[in-house]
Amino acid sequence: MAHERESTRERTATGATAASRAPRARLDQPRPPRRRILPEWDPEAFGRLSERIARFLGTGRFIVWMTVVIIVWVLWNIFAPGDLKFDEYPFIFLTLMLSLQASYAAPLILLAQNRQDDRDRVNLEQDRKQNERSIADTEYLTREIASLRIGLGEVATRDWMRSELQDLMKELEERSNGHRPGGHREHGVFPADRSRGRDVDDR
Repeated sequence: MAHERESTRERTATGATAASRAPRARLDQPRPPRRRILPEWDPEAFGRLSERIARFLGTGRFIVWMTVVIIVWVLWNIFAPGDLKFDEYPFIFLTLMLSLQASYAAPLILLAQNRQDDRDRVNLEQDRKQNERSIADTEYLTREIASLRIGLGEVATRDWMRSELQDLMKELEERSNGHRPGGHREHGVFPADRSRGRDVDDR
């Protein structure tokens, strides 16, 4: 009985510890997203926004608008009534705003340049692969054209057939002229027949 009680206690203890353990994450399910202190953002969206800002900063419209704003700012703080002036000479607030603009504009321009460099690198790699495929296709076509030329060299052409027929006609004419005594041939009488006729007459 004492042994059974001890085994029962061990089972209950092991069951309690198993229940107190945290459930393990399953491998067939994605992990829940962790909470982050820093805010999350889409890198592509931020990159597109930086490119738009960089393009706008590199236009003449931005320079004109910035010049107009600075002139209005300076004239207002010089000729406006004292109660309406918000940045008196030496325009410290204007200097601060321009410095803040420059401090943000430089990283945005660098980010846009990096994205453009990445695109150029991808385009260059694609162009290189396309050039390699074009070179391979050109070499293949060159080999095929060379094989076709070799094959056509063994095919009988019209001029070759004509020259062969002319040579054959000349050879036949020479053979036919060679059977005539003195260059002339009697119709229907061969040299062997003429010799037989002479023998009959002599008899």
